[in-house]
Amino acid sequence: MSSLFSKTITLERETRIDDEAFRNLRDFIYEQSGIYIGENRKYLLENRLANRLRELNLKNFNEYYYFLKFDPDRKQELTKLFEVITTNETSFFRNPPQIDVFQKNVLPEIIESQKSTRSIHIWSAGCSTGEEPYTLAIVCHEVLGNSIGSWDIRITANDLSEAVLHTARRGIYSEYSLRTTPPGIIARYFHNEGGGRFRINEEVQRLVHFGQINLSDRLQVRRVERSHVVFCRNVIIYFDDDMKRRVLAGFYDNLLPGGYLFLGHSESVHNLSRAFRPVQHPGCIIYRKEPSA
Repeated sequence: MSSLFSKTITLERETRIDDEAFRNLRDFIYEQSGIYIGENRKYLLENRLANRLRELNLKNFNEYYYFLKFDPDRKQELTKLFEVITTNETSFFRNPPQIDVFQKNVLPEIIESQKSTRSIHIWSAGCSTGEEPYTLAIVCHEVLGNSIGSWDIRITANDLSEAVLHTARRGIYSEYSLRTTPPGIIARYFHNEGGGRFRINEEVQRLVHFGQINLSDRLQVRRVERSHVVFCRNVIIYFDDDMKRRVLAGFYDNLLPGGYLFLGHSESVHNLSRAFRPVQHPGCIIYRKEPSA
């Protein structure tokens, strides 16, 4: 009994993160990704990184920090780190009021303004497993109909995690991912693979181009083709105010004059940027880069 009790205490101690290790990991994650983890979320690192310690056979979080800093395999582990600290809860046609505004107001306005070039670029800046950019591609098909073949529609879809990008490129989704999708849309744009799995149609898939990006890296952001619309929903909520301002400045520079920024329903540019004009719609607010800018 005494031996078992001692072993239990040892295991518990090794799954706790001390203050020094927390500060080191928090600062390292912030430097690498812009994601800020406050003191009140120490448990998040303990819970999400415990499996990484077991996988790497490390005794504590300090050893994990030094692994990330100095081990020859640190680049591969950094990818794993990004996967476990980011949340990828999403679905097709998520936040219907925003998608409705994009379909009925924003996209028709852009189509009208681009009649001469017939070229539209949309950036999904935190695309997760692909539901958002594929939703935007479906909306483009719905609005343009048979004429879409005469348009150059390019949707750039980026995320920090290579794992979610791999899922997005496959284009196969569960019924749960389609829980907010109208049945008619499923019938037109998905192939039922059986077993509750649905594959996105190739005509939708070809509009979307996936790639890894770190929004805290201004050089990477500057390489993204300038956009008529930027979607970045439920991403900047993970940044501190300084990083939010830098990311918003990157979106502003990327947007063409008159372009629109869509943020998550709980996110705002209030007290962060005066560069965008809020545009109120039923159920949501979007942000516009003024044409004269």
